[in-house]
Formats: sequence, C-alpha cells, structure tokens
Amino acid sequence: MTAKPPTILTFGCRLNAYESEVMREHARAIDSGVETIIINTCAVTAEAERQARQAIRKARRENPGARIVVTGCAAQAHPEVYGEMAEIDQILGNAEKLKPDIFAEPPPERIVVGDIMKLREVASHLVSGFEGRARAFVEVQQGCDHRCTFCIIPFGRGPNRSVPVERVIEQARELVAAGTPELVLTGVDVTAYGADLPGRPPLGQLVRQLLAAVPDLPRLRLSSLDPVEVDDDLIEAFASEPRLLPHAHLSIQAGDDTVLKRMARRHRRADILLLAARLRAVRPDIVLGADMIAGFPGEDDTMAATSLALIDEIGLTHLHVFPFSPRPSTPAATMKRVSGPVVKARAAALRRRGEAAMDALLHARVGAEASVVIERDGKGHCEYYLPVRVGGTTAAPGAVLRTRITGVEGGVLNAEEVR
Repeated sequence: MTAKPPTILTFGCRLNAYESEVMREHARAIDSGVETIIINTCAVTAEAERQARQAIRKARRENPGARIVVTGCAAQAHPEVYGEMAEIDQILGNAEKLKPDIFAEPPPERIVVGDIMKLREVASHLVSGFEGRARAFVEVQQGCDHRCTFCIIPFGRGPNRSVPVERVIEQARELVAAGTPELVLTGVDVTAYGADLPGRPPLGQLVRQLLAAVPDLPRLRLSSLDPVEVDDDLIEAFASEPRLLPHAHLSIQAGDDTVLKRMARRHRRADILLLAARLRAVRPDIVLGADMIAGFPGEDDTMAATSLALIDEIGLTHLHVFPFSPRPSTPAATMKRVSGPVVKARAAALRRRGEAAMDALLHARVGAEASVVIERDGKGHCEYYLPVRVGGTTAAPGAVLRTRITGVEGGVLNAEEVR
C-alpha cells in the first residue's frame, strides 16, 4: 500500500511554510492507515488564531475519522487553550513537530510541548523541494532574543539560534540541484543571524558565501529584515551581488518615535529613513516593503499621521498592515487601547496608501524588462516581487523567463517573453 501524505494547513510566516514542508517529508513515507491532518498555527494576531481554530473545527466536521494534529506557534504558546478542543487528537510544540520519528511513532501523551526557551541550536532539516512552488525557503535562523511589547513570537520560537553556514549551503545546493531557481532565506529574526555562532558571521557574509558556493543559483531573496540590524555587510551584499534580488521587506511596525518607543523597538524614524537612503544609494532600483501596526495603544491622530507619511517618504510599496491585536502575557496587552473603529480606520488608511504606492510602481514598470520565475499557468513573480502574467508561454513551473512588461490588469503585470 502506498503511503498517503498528510494534509497540512499552514498559517502565518514563511518559516512555518518551510517547517510544513519538513513535516510533509517526515510523514510522507509513513502508512498508518489513518488519514492525518496537520494544522500548523500562527500566534502573531488574535485573528490568526481564530482562523486556525475555525480550520480545526472544519477539518473535524469534514473528516470525522481523521487524526488531527495541531502544532505551530499558537500551540506552543497556548497548549492549554488548544487542549480544550475536543476536535484535536494531538498537540505538538514547535521543536517536537520537526522530530523525524514523531509521526511514525506518535507519543502516547496528547499534549507534547517542551520548554522551547531552553533550546540552543537549530536541528538540521534538508528538504528536496517545495511542492507546487518555484521558490523554496531555507531556514537560516530560529527564535528571537528581543522583547517587543506587542509580540508573543519569542515564546513560541525560543531564543535566537543560527544554522551554521555550511549547512545553509548544503540545503541550497540540494534545492538548486532539484531545479529550484529562487531561494528565500528565512527565520524569525534573520538579521540576528550569526550572533550565536563562532566568529559571529553576519547575514551579509552568509549571503556572499552562499552565492559564491552555489554559482548555479539564479536568484536569492531575503525575508523580513529588522532595520536596526541591517549592517554594512548586508548593505555591501545588496551592492555587490546582482543575484540578491532588489527587494527588501523591513520590520518597521510604526513611523512615529513615541509609538516605536512604546513598542520597545530598537530603531527610530530617522534610522528607517537612513536605511532606505543607504539601500537606494547602492541599489537604485530596490523596492521596499514593510510591516506596519495600526492603532497601537496610546497612538493619537498625530502619531498615526506620522506613520502614514512614512509610506510616501521612503517609497514603501509592499505593505503588510496589521490592526493592533493584544497578545496574552505581553506588556502591550495591559496598555490603554485605541478604540476598535479608530484602529480599523487607521489600518484602512495605511492599506489605501500602500495600495496607491503599489499601483504606481506597477504602472511605472510598463515598457521595462523583467526576469520572471514561472510558478503556475504562465504566472509568477519578477525580481521586484511583483506578480506577472506572461502571455502565450508554455514554460513549466521553475522556468526563468526574460520578459517585457506590456500593461497592468487587476494588480498584475502583463508581459510577453523576450526571445
């Protein structure tokens, strides 16, 4: 009998997507005779947890005989909450879910969640590819040593732990050999990379060593960067490595100094402006994205306007907006909250400004050439992480096409292949 791979529902970040692929590889060779559904949760907002609980209930309704396993940051941070859900057969912590034998030999305990704060290294996991994707995530780092007042993720991921350079290169070589044209270096706090390794090699050094050691890798992308941790090494990597794509997503959160201080962020508005200027000085075509929180406790109209103005000041286009969501046991959860309708309105204003900036960027690309990785059905993303539809192509997923942008339709660039 051929083993049936588990169904995996993934919520949240790119690191979770990577870990879901690790779990898929560990579980695909196991034939327990029972359908398994794994829900890999996120804890970054209350809405993410609500969606996960909804998915758990739906999975049980539609699959009454399945074995339902819940894991991820929400399960790690709040195992007792999920333990009250009768729909769940087993709850695994973020470390436990990645053990190779966890699905072959399920523990007898229903809740298996260890103390993630005691972990001091990242386990090695090599994956041969990502199903249905033309890009793959490579884990280079885990955990976070910082304590932003709004964030519960350190308690779901543990302390900062880096993957040694040689293991990152090994993973990259395997993925490129499998035909993956684009890799994304990911983690919880990727710009903290190397702080716990001998010699403290920074992220920029990892990038340069990786590209030198894997010359056949066409494209390399980075996940979210903490502005205060972007150092000279990483700036130099953007300046000197054309295969490091001209797209940086910054964990900004706010553009007002008072709000940033209340968040316990380590950067200020001037730091963000300086970083954007430095990146554009060495890579004039770079596009910048950011995470922004709307309606943080204590934010008044002036502070909100200052954050809104930052979008235009530094040219943010790829914006991820989160209405403030109080997370249990975080300092921000006890601060005086902004009213719900105001939070909603401020989030909408940030999104509108971001959408306008994105629309302008899309139209500015018309007539230009773009390198597009095909993902499916002639669609993919170009080097600026803009969605592109290549007309008339029969190229298979993973193909890298040279194209010319001909127009914009529904927030997607239309292109034709340049032969």
